[in-house]
Amino acid sequence: MIIKTASPMDQASAICVLTLAFSSDPMARWSLPDPAKYLAIFSSIVKAFGGSAFGKGTAYIASDISGAALWLPPGAKSDEESLKRLFDENTDNSIKKDMQGIFEQMEAFHPTEPHWYLPMIGVDPTHQGAGVGSALMTEALKAVDRDGSIAYLESSNPRNISLYERHGFEVIGEIQSGSSPIVRPMLRKAR
Repeated sequence: MIIKTASPMDQASAICVLTLAFSSDPMARWSLPDPAKYLAIFSSIVKAFGGSAFGKGTAYIASDISGAALWLPPGAKSDEESLKRLFDENTDNSIKKDMQGIFEQMEAFHPTEPHWYLPMIGVDPTHQGAGVGSALMTEALKAVDRDGSIAYLESSNPRNISLYERHGFEVIGEIQSGSSPIVRPMLRKAR
């Protein structure tokens, strides 16, 4: 399997595969349980969360479009204002306070020192378990290790914890608010 740096021309394909990958993600579907609403806005969430990776050359895609990963290098950030607006406009009123609590906790766990951040990685459900996620991680972590930087992510799906641990990440806490699923912040020490 070939993993390549995703060009801006790969952006639409990467967003589609991430939308498929997160269609059964506990946090994504807790916050957006209506399938039509999920499909209508998830691409905007992907762009706000990690879309700047395409312009920075830190987005990765499998050559067969089976998976994608959006990494933000030190100094780059998600468009938090757009993310909060998208969730505020599209989540049920009964969880808006919980969503705010999740965002606050995510911010509290986020490292303050320079680091690589993985806002999104996903594999098409028809290709999960075939090593695509591991190949995406291996390729991206080459740049992280070249920099000698720490790396950070939040795992919203407990099934993915072992993948991240195999690549050197350690769970550093839990993020949970109200009825939300648990999200686990994870840190990888510099190598």
